[in-house]
Amino acid sequence: MKVTEITNLEFGKMVQAASQKLNQNADFINSLNVFPVPDGDTGTNMSLSLQSGAKYERNADSTAVGDLAAALAKGLLMGARGNSGVILSQIFRGFSRKLTGKQVLTAQDLADGFAAGAETAYKAVMKPTEGTILTVVREGAQAGLNAAKESDDVLVVMAAVHEAAKEALATTPDLLPVLKQVGVVDSGGQGLTFVLEAFDDSLNGRVSENQEYKPDDAEMDEMIDAAHHQSAQGQLDPESIKYGYCTEIMVRIGRGKQVDHDFDYDTFYKYLADLGDSLLVVNDDEIVKVHVHTEHPGKVIAWGQEFGDLAKVKVDNMRMQQETIIEHDEDPETAAPAAAVETETAPETAIIAICAGDGLATLFKSLGVTHVVNGGQTMNPSTQDIVDAINASKAKRAIVLPNNKNIFLAAEQAAEVADIPTAIVHAKTVSQGMTAMLGYNPDAELDDNQASMEDNLETVKSGQVTHAIRDTQLDGFDIKEGNYMGIVDGTIKVTEADLLQTAVETVKSMLDDDSEIVTIIYGADTTADVAADLQKQVAALDDDLETEVHEGDQPVYPFLISVE
Repeated sequence: MKVTEITNLEFGKMVQAASQKLNQNADFINSLNVFPVPDGDTGTNMSLSLQSGAKYERNADSTAVGDLAAALAKGLLMGARGNSGVILSQIFRGFSRKLTGKQVLTAQDLADGFAAGAETAYKAVMKPTEGTILTVVREGAQAGLNAAKESDDVLVVMAAVHEAAKEALATTPDLLPVLKQVGVVDSGGQGLTFVLEAFDDSLNGRVSENQEYKPDDAEMDEMIDAAHHQSAQGQLDPESIKYGYCTEIMVRIGRGKQVDHDFDYDTFYKYLADLGDSLLVVNDDEIVKVHVHTEHPGKVIAWGQEFGDLAKVKVDNMRMQQETIIEHDEDPETAAPAAAVETETAPETAIIAICAGDGLATLFKSLGVTHVVNGGQTMNPSTQDIVDAINASKAKRAIVLPNNKNIFLAAEQAAEVADIPTAIVHAKTVSQGMTAMLGYNPDAELDDNQASMEDNLETVKSGQVTHAIRDTQLDGFDIKEGNYMGIVDGTIKVTEADLLQTAVETVKSMLDDDSEIVTIIYGADTTADVAADLQKQVAALDDDLETEVHEGDQPVYPFLISVE
């Protein structure tokens, strides 16, 4: 079989198949994390990032592949989480820009797109490291260019890209010694290889429709709430809503007395697409779920019954909902002062800290942070999350404290697209973020504050205590699953079976002659009593040390420790 072009239908199937592939393999990708800590999130980040891209692509109102690629890139950009998700977004950013104006893709277009994607990804990283996703995309892209010189078959080019990426992935341990030491390939490179494999399989018909990406119930609800109901319930005149009935049905395929058709996704979808907008159709072998904004909910329900019986029907009059919202907002006794949730008046400068745990949020606000975005080690916020926080602040300028190096790239992307000037202070840890706040001057210019706060970052040592999720050998330690580890500024310093002993030894490894203050923040997986015991043992190490204990409520890490 020879295929000389990729149409909008093939491209859409490729994207959805890739999203499903990442979703299915997220846990495996997470397991490739070099550190055996329970927050490996590369697979989760890449999967959620591509889900956002796939949603934008599905909702794009165009049949030109160049436009669909642009929608994919936009969704990836806004949904990007973690460095791996951001780099994936940059790959498809370059890919889409190369394909601007293309109605269909030829073999050469496909190769050129991947080459542009590789180039853009390398430029997005300040210090590109070989043995990572960058190596995988570069080698795959070069193979695609070589194949396009010999063939005009998109199947040949896609196969070449995929095979070269797999080969490059296998070499990542040779290029990055820490991967070889732990015995894994690069997790981001593995994620990209899954994407390319799904593209290859989709083009060759090796992906059945039911294997392509289908959001689960939670994702479906999130899409409806975030993408569609918000658009209908903004500050609109109710009569300006074109399609007034939010209609949801769930059909048990093939059951019931009114079944006239065998279920075919394309046939089912196309009829509904003519009835309204904001259409989502999700199915497996037994159930199809529909969400659509329409003027004819009865037709939607009747159409569903032609394929099966109705397990759920829900119809909301959005014009009435909007009237209620407007009445509520105009009533001074019920209108909520939304802008006062974080602060009574919009600050001149919004300082946005990213962290997980109510206690950490409270600590940051006590230091002058105005807004907190929930996230961190266990769940990196997306670019969109950070943008939303910046724009919602209503400030004139903003400073973002990522408090995690895996959030740097998403924060930098957010700064590029935010409505107000935004600076990033590159705090790698919560401890660095808190120390950075000591350099903030509310009367200083944005650039001056950024420089001052960045200068403070190196004045603190950051320690983390967590447990190992697998056996491994790393940093000279024979680590056993379930044991605790003390990590200081990214390097494992201690591993013990006992939590308290691990924490004490971690502090010892952080102390030097200049150490004055030890701050202990205990998380959700330990108690105030254990933290108090740790404080006593630390205080006994040196009579001149000052010690502080705070409740952070952070997940995964029983203790966060700083030494200044």
